[in-house]
Parts: sequence; structure tokens; C-alpha cells
Amino acid sequence: GGGPGAERTYELLVLGGGSGGLAGARRAAELGARVALVEPRRLGGTCVNVGCVPKKVMWNTAVHAEFIHDHADYGFETPGVKFNWRTIKEKRDAYVRRLNDIYENNVKKAHIDIIRGYGKFTADPEPTIEVNGKKYTAPHILIATGGRPAVPSDSEIPGASLGMTSDGFFDLEELPRRSVIVGAGYIAVEIAGILSTLGSKSSLLIRQDKVLRTFDSLISSNCTQELENTGVDVWKHTQVKRVTKSSCGLLDVTVSSAVPGHKPTEGVIRDVDCLLWAVGREPNSEGLCLDRVGVQVDTQGHIVVDAYQNTSRRGIYALGDVCGRALLTPVAIAAGRKLAHRLFEGKQDSRLDYENIPTVVFSHPPIGTVGLTEEEAVAAHGRENVKIYSTSFTPLYYAVTQRKVKCVMKLVCVGKEEKVVGLHMQGLGCDEILQGFAVAIKMGATKADLDNTVAIHPTSAEELVTLR
Repeated sequence: GGGPGAERTYELLVLGGGSGGLAGARRAAELGARVALVEPRRLGGTCVNVGCVPKKVMWNTAVHAEFIHDHADYGFETPGVKFNWRTIKEKRDAYVRRLNDIYENNVKKAHIDIIRGYGKFTADPEPTIEVNGKKYTAPHILIATGGRPAVPSDSEIPGASLGMTSDGFFDLEELPRRSVIVGAGYIAVEIAGILSTLGSKSSLLIRQDKVLRTFDSLISSNCTQELENTGVDVWKHTQVKRVTKSSCGLLDVTVSSAVPGHKPTEGVIRDVDCLLWAVGREPNSEGLCLDRVGVQVDTQGHIVVDAYQNTSRRGIYALGDVCGRALLTPVAIAAGRKLAHRLFEGKQDSRLDYENIPTVVFSHPPIGTVGLTEEEAVAAHGRENVKIYSTSFTPLYYAVTQRKVKCVMKLVCVGKEEKVVGLHMQGLGCDEILQGFAVAIKMGATKADLDNTVAIHPTSAEELVTLR
């Protein structure tokens, strides 16, 4: 309000128009707060633009490719199937742009002001944000600036900058003929799986002998095996030494492999047209001038927050990937909404419970997991108090196909009442099976509760209520 040159006064300033920032901003506006959102680029953040959404479109594409292998077994003659990467890329990009527009409209409808540009804190006594030379202040400031893929520097690994990250994956105009993916986390696993399934000759370079090492041992072992079954060449105990560009514009990737207790051997992967680093993500915190307002960060640059998303400076909050815990879209959204209710509806105890957050890895086949791994349960409750139920079977879908892909499942139970504290599975449909079971586990279901539920036959999901 006010005359010419007067700033509109806000109750909440949000830095970052990704999943968490948008959710917090919109909920605060619904609760009557005057809100401004600072964002230099397209709305939607990582998830909509270079994450979950376009990734899932590519995974769906790869699943199509897998099913095409089974057509003949199901009696369909499909001679000479050709795949056109460009077709799906154009459709995918158009869908993402539609989502960008929907987000823009939602923000406008909520009467949230969008301030275009990068925000940083000033040295003013009251927390103040400067964007493009203009200052803004509010009693509540939320930092939701997200993260970005980490890339080794050329000084660490000569030629590292010749590679790309998951961001660059979504710019690829055609399917790479020869791809090398470096990393063992879920992003490396998903991209290696998509590329390999769609017909790229793919190598996955991992430092240890298994992928997904923070997951339950059943999952890390099985997923590593399934990658190899899909045709991914998994190089274990391997690190990139250097990357060079050959005269024809392709990359030569020099690697060193060292099995523990043996001398390292060097090798070269030649004529690579896509080298992709998937070696973790870094928080977008260093350009914010957080030291000027006394907001504490850890050694990796993640903003330190308490259970209520408070930073070390009163009136400044942070959530989502910039905090470095549970880097998942629905986590940021839930945290943003909980915070809005606490600040603008007076719900003092409104905070996100980080226990039992279900996650899916869109591998081939997909992985679903919630709660404690077997290893975590044993550490927390003692081996004698943990009971494991597991199964491995081939889903009925594969009864008539030459291609066989098994499904593995594990329940982790604790105590005399056998409370279910963990569920881990990989197999056809596990991505969609998990959500309902996650509700039960969040509510404190026991093994008996699962057993007392009648099975749905024939499905893979029924295995979870018939485990012996």
C-alpha cells in the first residue's frame, strides 16, 4: 500500500518457488497472510522442472519398452518397433510448461506477489531481503531455496566438467548411444535404468559393491542384481580418474577399479556420448548471505533447523532440500503447510513428523520402502527383539513370458506384539502398493493386523498379508 515508491508490507517472504516454498506461501495466503515469493526462474522448482515429474514420464516410457518385450508372449505381433526419443521429449516438455502455467495461475489467484530475481539477506538490523537492488522485509521469512546436483571440480577429477548432471539429462535431444552414470544413489539408479531400458549401452560406476547402500540390505543387493539383469554394466569399487574429449567429440572416461585387498587396475570407457554425475546434491544456501543475519549452516552448507523448521535466527525459517533431510517433494510440501498453520493460525504444535516417510525408487522393477531397515531396527531394539518376515516370488504377470523378474518383500517387526516398523520391497507394482501400507504402519499396525486382513487374489500385494 501507500503512495508512489512505498513498499507493500508483507507478513511472509518466501525465498524459492519450488514445492516447499509454494506450499507454504499458498497455505499462508489462504490463512489470510500477505505473502511475497522470490523466484528467479520457472515455478515448480526441481520437482516439476528437472526432477520427479519429467523423470516419471521417462520411467513410464522405459516401462513401455519393457512391456514391448513381452508382446509376443501375450500373443501380439509387433514387428519392427521403433522408438523416437524426440517425440516423448517434446510431449514431456509441453507437460512441464503446462504445470509451470498452472503454478503461476494458482499463485496469482492466491494474491501472492512474485518477485523475480535472486534474494539475499542484507546487513540491516531487522531481517531484510534484497532482490535486484530493492529491499523487502517481513516478520516471517521462509528459506526454501532447494538444492542442485553436485559435480566434482576439474581440480579433483580432470575433465569432470565435460560431464552433465540430472539437470542436463532433461535437455538431451536424443537417446545417447553410450552412457556412463557415476553414483550409487537413487538418481543414478533411476537414470541408468531408464537409459539402458530405452536402448543406450549404459555403465554405472559405483564406489562400493552395491547401490542404494542406505536402504535395507535386501533392497541394495536385489537392486544391484536387477540393474545387471536390465543390461546395465555395473562397475564396482570404481572411481573416475579423468575425462578427455576425443577428436570426434566423444568422451573417454578413465577409471580405476580397486577390489579391497587388491591392486587398483585402470581402464578406459571409450566413445561415451553421455557422462552423467549423480554423486549427491548440494544446498542452494551460499548466495543468500546468511552470515549477515546469523542463520547457522552445517559444514555442507545445509541450513540447521529444529523440529519446527526454525533457524538459529528468530523469524527466519527453512525447509525442504536446503536443510538436507529427507530430500522429497511431499516432505517439503507437508513442512511448508505445517509451518503456515503454526505461524498464521496459531497452531503452536504444528510440525512435520519425519518418522515413517514412505519413498519409492523408480528403478526396474520399482522399489517401495517405509520405516526402519532391518539394520536400523536391530541397532535400535536389539537383535532378539526383531523378527523378519520375507518372501521372494515371480509375479503372475511373468507366468507366460520368457522375461522373468522376481518380486522381493520384507517386513521388519519389533517386540512381542510384532509391531511393523519397516516394509521394504522391489517388484512389479511395488510403487503403487506402498502408499496404503504406509498408512497402516504410520498408525502402528502389527503383523497380526496385516494377517487379519483378507487377501486380494491374485495380486503381488496379497503377499504382505499372508507372510509366514
